[in-house]
Amino acid sequence: METVLYTLLFLFVLWMMYKQFAPVKGLRTLPAEQFQTESKGSPVIDVREAHEYKRGHIEGAVNVPLSQLPQRFGDVPRGGTVYLYCQSGMRSKQAARLLVRGGYADVAELRGGMLSWRGPTQR
Repeated sequence: METVLYTLLFLFVLWMMYKQFAPVKGLRTLPAEQFQTESKGSPVIDVREAHEYKRGHIEGAVNVPLSQLPQRFGDVPRGGTVYLYCQSGMRSKQAARLLVRGGYADVAELRGGMLSWRGPTQR
């Protein structure tokens, strides 16, 4: 009986990891240089929380925290690529998954998030 419980627990953890790290259809993950070049003139969404955004963000980025994204889809422009970033890339991938499910066809994220960004920032 104990073996069955451990097996089920193991399978559950494995499934959760797959869901977290599985590729998101319609998502492109871009290195910082490509993200900076491609996103010029396009909507850039910072999905970090407001206090993180205030410490410094990519110039021109709009703050739509991941925790508020489902209620704020209207703040994310449709028609064209939406560029997302967070601190490390984990939340932007979750945000991309929500946007793709919500009908956004072309979503790109900054690989490594702000930790990899070397371009201009503002406060």
